[in-house]
Amino acid sequence: MSNNPSNNLTFQNYEQAIAWQKGHRVSTPKIGQTAPDFQLLDLEGENPASLSSFRNHKPVALVFGSFS
Repeated sequence: MSNNPSNNLTFQNYEQAIAWQKGHRVSTPKIGQTAPDFQLLDLEGENPASLSSFRNHKPVALVFGSFS
């Protein structure tokens, strides 16, 4: 993990994630408002993909969960 989680947003544990959240204003977009952009790596961890790269092209569904 990088020394600055604000740039990486990868946390090693729940406590780190909660500490980051408490230090940042976290809000959800209103209906019809554009979602904030973010970037993730593909499943191989090699190629970045940003939410904005799909705007006006394809619908996007985010699914969070454990696949272990």
